[in-house]
Amino acid sequence: MKPGFIYIITNSNNTTLYIGVTSNLPQRILEHKEKLYPNSFSARYNLNKLVYFDQFQMIGDAIAREKQLKGGSRLAKFTLIEKTNPLWNDLFDEIKDIMII
Repeated sequence: MKPGFIYIITNSNNTTLYIGVTSNLPQRILEHKEKLYPNSFSARYNLNKLVYFDQFQMIGDAIAREKQLKGGSRLAKFTLIEKTNPLWNDLFDEIKDIMII
């Protein structure tokens, strides 16, 4: 089975969050940044700043974690982000070289 990633993206003001799951994180974040799907939620709300991600050995585990996060409170999501990224920096430069096999 493929590895998987969960991620959280936001807008420049950090007011709207989107949680997603993918097997190719650099490609998926680039799709958000380029607004590849112009009618999508992330494109409509200008969500293109990667503020959190986590990697899993199996995509099924990433999907389960995504569902757990989506069901959690907004405060829990903010707390999770601020544990690893207290300044809410865009983490895209950290992940753009991740190799997907």
